[in-house]
Amino acid sequence: MSFPKVPRYRRSGLNKLLPCRLATRAGKLFFQSLLIFSILLAPLSLATGGHTDQKTALSGKISISGAWALYPLAVRWAEEFQKENPGVKIDLQAGGAGKGMADVLAGLVDIGMVSRDINPEELARGALPLAVARDAVVGTINQNNPFLKAILERGLTGAVLKDIFIEGKVRFWEELLGLPGQTPINVYVRSDACGAAETWAAFLGAHQEDLKGVAIYGDPGLAEAVRRDPYGLGFNNLNFAYNPGTLKPHPGLVILPLDLDGNGRIGPEEDFYQDRHQLTAAIDRGLYPSPPARDLYLVVKKTAVRPLALSFLEWILTRGQDLSEEAGYLKLTPQAAARELQKISGNRLPEASR
Repeated sequence: MSFPKVPRYRRSGLNKLLPCRLATRAGKLFFQSLLIFSILLAPLSLATGGHTDQKTALSGKISISGAWALYPLAVRWAEEFQKENPGVKIDLQAGGAGKGMADVLAGLVDIGMVSRDINPEELARGALPLAVARDAVVGTINQNNPFLKAILERGLTGAVLKDIFIEGKVRFWEELLGLPGQTPINVYVRSDACGAAETWAAFLGAHQEDLKGVAIYGDPGLAEAVRRDPYGLGFNNLNFAYNPGTLKPHPGLVILPLDLDGNGRIGPEEDFYQDRHQLTAAIDRGLYPSPPARDLYLVVKKTAVRPLALSFLEWILTRGQDLSEEAGYLKLTPQAAARELQKISGNRLPEASR
C-alpha cells in the first residue's frame, strides 16, 4: 500500500516559523501528545496483523512442520512475511499432519500444519488450532485407464468407494460398470499419518487406519504412483492433484468425479473438475461435499506460544488471507478470520523471548 508523500519544507518556509528552542509550553504539550499517541498506536499494530512497519521490530526464527495440504500456501505466506520482515527466518517442512501435530505438542516446532479435525486428546494436551484456509481431497485415476470414458460419464458414489477403499469388496474395474472381465483396481493410500487420508476415510465413514491399498509416503508420492499406473486409484490434496501453473490436473492424472445424487451419471451440476478454479468455486458454493472438503489448521501449543510466531499467525489471519486464492485455496470469511483472531487474543499465555 502506498501512502501520500509528505511535503518537505525548506528552512526559508515553514521551518522558520518553528521556534528553535522547544522549551515553550506549546512545544512541551506537542511532544507530550505525540508520545501518548505513539503509545496508543502500538497495540493497534498487533491488532491489524502488523500492518505498521515491523521491519526493524521483528527478528528471529519460526519453525513449522506438518500437512502437505497446507505446504504450498505456507510457502507463499513465509515468502511474503520474510520480505516484509527481513530479520525473520522461517524454517518450513512438510511431512504429514500427524508429524505437524506431534512436533508442535513436543515443542520441536513453533507451529504445526494440520489438515484434519483436532481430536479431544490433542486439545487436552494444549493444542490450540486456528483455521486459516479451506481446500479439499479429491479422488484420482490414471488418464490411460481403459474404462476412463465410462467412469467420467458415470462417476462413483461414496458407497462404491467405500466398497473399494474400506471393505475391499470391489476389486475389478469391470465390477463398477457391469461389464465382464477382471481388470484389477490398484488402490493406493498414504503410509504417513496425514489429513488427506483421514479426510478421505471420513468421507467414507471410516478412519485412515481402515483404508486398504498400497501405502505410499506423501502427497507427491501418491500422485506419482497413480500417474504411472493405468489401473491406479488414489486420492490427493487439491493442490497436489492440480498443476499450479496450468490449474489443470497434473499430466497423467484425472480427477475422479463423484456421483453425488447416486443417479448413475455426472450431471452438469456435478461436473466441476476440469480445472482448479471450477472445483474451488464448487467447494465455496457447497456443491462438493464436506468431507472431503475441509478446514486447514495451524496449531500452536498454548503453553509455548512465542511472540514472533504469534505475530506471524496474526498476519496470516489478516493480510495473508489475500494470498490464499492465488495459491489455490479458499480464504476465510471476514467473520471466520475475526473468530480465529479472537482465539489468539483469548489465549495469550506467558511469552518467551523471540
